Amino acid sequence: MTPELWERATRHLIRKALAEFSHERLLTPKPIMNAGPCSYAVAGDDPAVEYRFKADLLALDHWVVDAASITRHRAGGQAGDQGGELPLDALEFFLDLRDTLGLRPEILPVYLEEISATLASAAYKLAHPRATAAELARGGGFQDIETAMTEGHPCFVANNGRLGFGSTEFLAYAPEAAPPVHLRWLAAHRERAAFHAGAGLDYERLLHEELGPDTLRRFTAVLTDLGLDPADYLLIPVHPWQWEHKLSVTFASEVAQRRLVPLGESPDTYLAQQSIRTFFNTTAPHRHYVKTALSVLNMGFMRGLSAAYMEATPAINDWLADLVERDAVLRAARFSVIRERAAVGYRHPQYEAATEPGSPYRKMLAALWRESPVPTLAPGQRLATMAALLHTDPDGASLTEALIARSGLAPRVWLRRYLDAYLVPVVHSLYAYGLAYMPHGENAILVLDADGAVDRVVFKDLAEEIVVMDPAVELPEEAARIRAEVPRGMWALSVFTDVFDCFLRFLAATLHTRGVLAEEDFWETVAQCVRDYQESNPHLSERFEEFDLFAERFDLSCLNRLQLRDNRQMVDLADPVSALQLHGTLANPIARHRKGGRVPAHSHGTSGDR
Repeated sequence: MTPELWERATRHLIRKALAEFSHERLLTPKPIMNAGPCSYAVAGDDPAVEYRFKADLLALDHWVVDAASITRHRAGGQAGDQGGELPLDALEFFLDLRDTLGLRPEILPVYLEEISATLASAAYKLAHPRATAAELARGGGFQDIETAMTEGHPCFVANNGRLGFGSTEFLAYAPEAAPPVHLRWLAAHRERAAFHAGAGLDYERLLHEELGPDTLRRFTAVLTDLGLDPADYLLIPVHPWQWEHKLSVTFASEVAQRRLVPLGESPDTYLAQQSIRTFFNTTAPHRHYVKTALSVLNMGFMRGLSAAYMEATPAINDWLADLVERDAVLRAARFSVIRERAAVGYRHPQYEAATEPGSPYRKMLAALWRESPVPTLAPGQRLATMAALLHTDPDGASLTEALIARSGLAPRVWLRRYLDAYLVPVVHSLYAYGLAYMPHGENAILVLDADGAVDRVVFKDLAEEIVVMDPAVELPEEAARIRAEVPRGMWALSVFTDVFDCFLRFLAATLHTRGVLAEEDFWETVAQCVRDYQESNPHLSERFEEFDLFAERFDLSCLNRLQLRDNRQMVDLADPVSALQLHGTLANPIARHRKGGRVPAHSHGTSGDR
């Protein structure tokens, strides 16, 4: 925490706020007359206060704001008030624009706390730089790349709130701090705990493979020394923070009555992933990820895990894995998923009686085990979170640019290989099954070849973040919760919003501004990928017309508006469609590349549709 690092973090966050809030039409930048090209101003709630900056406007209303150019000004008012330039301050930015952004009094202070935490995280990252983009491209391992990420979610401005972590816990559990973590374990009485596993796996086998015989004997001895029967209990891994701050206090009655029994730590070391509550086993990378409940407020949700949701999780994953395995198009793309193979949850009857479904009080004690992608690698291959494609190091160098350079491929060829592995499975799942993923950068893992080109893509985090929109698709009874009634006119938004607007928009801008690949060539490559897929699957032609990915425009779905409206629970997961914040439309950057070649470019201007 130094003035210099804080100023850099502040300028970066305000740059992102100006860009993303303008993209979502919360702010309307006005050109500054006689200030040179690309100069804009945004007025505060008090029009005497304004923010000035330089920016380029790219496809999908993407604002590339020059952070160094941002200044804050106040016009002279009362006698003696000369006005002038004001210091940049992130909290003041949101106070200056609280009405414009719709920050209600009950939301504003919590949002300011999230902004402060996001800034503190950014300052930490600036103070502890890791490998450069070139070094990561040359030989960065899976977890080296995971812990090198600096931005968090590309759309959300307050994306590293983690309210509940103090400074000591930040250093102990934040992925950017990258400390080794040992999970705590509890024995939970079977009267209130339940275990569910996918096909071919049972409780005893899973625990033996994950913990080994020595640790299992040690945990069993804790129970027998207390005169308890180990057969009456199920073992649950717990985030150390969750035990210290929630379970040992909030579930104190369960501990006192030995319905929950603390067993100690397991010996394997884990590393927190970008999602903060999921851990990768660094001692034995072939073992499962472990996802734990964590009652920390981060980016619009309390990051708990529902015991009720855990019951169906393995069955949902088995259904999806079987669908992927049977589908010829997905097999040809070498697309795969890593299954959430088993889950365990604990129900507290009093808290359930006192709350409605979805309450954070019902999500305090549960865990799941997800397959590791490491055993699937061929010689010479390595892994990287897809979020890494948007990563730039402290000097502004792009990891994607470095991977392209290392591969020796032309940028469009490298991009097309990536799109064939990532975009084709998403598009095919929509057209063939009405199936939508949440395919953001943290939910996808790239398998890179020895030269840094994308060989294939693996999806994860499936049970809570997929939806089947097509009522004709048969689902097993256990997986029924992933079916949702979505108006057919909104099906294509699963690609337009989650892929085009929330990921490819940023990748295109990075490659364009770095001089690697012009945005026109980027989106033409995307269009060619979609066209080639459609031409090779003519049996789905009616759906191509109904869910037209070459439509001239599509609805703009705004993520920050969700968080600004309710930063404690942005979306009801049982009814996500009703929560969407749609504001105007965006010009589709691949529309002009419909079959038949290029047509005159549409303006990417921002007027006329706000």
